[in-house]
Amino acid sequence: MSLEIQYEFLESRPRSNYKQLWVKGRHTRAEVLYRYTVGHESDSPEEVAKEYGLPVEAVLEAIEYCVKNRELLDAERSRDEASIRARGLDLYPNAPAVNEPTE
Repeated sequence: MSLEIQYEFLESRPRSNYKQLWVKGRHTRAEVLYRYTVGHESDSPEEVAKEYGLPVEAVLEAIEYCVKNRELLDAERSRDEASIRARGLDLYPNAPAVNEPTE
């Protein structure tokens, strides 16, 4: 028997290519909010909430969800990266050239 967690600010999108949750009423995945709170130049949950016009609790819920579902997020990110490479969208002119062509 699987236990399904109910979230106040997050929801699934049945027709989405992503299994991860989205912020209710927004076109924003929970991972987007989480990504702004990690790393070298991260923002506080309060700053992210203000930027997105959300309650701080929504950002904290997104962070908690992402930490608990890291494997799913990693798998979806890997799938997206593989799709981009397969279509050549990681190469110039679709992506910045590592070494710009010289004339």
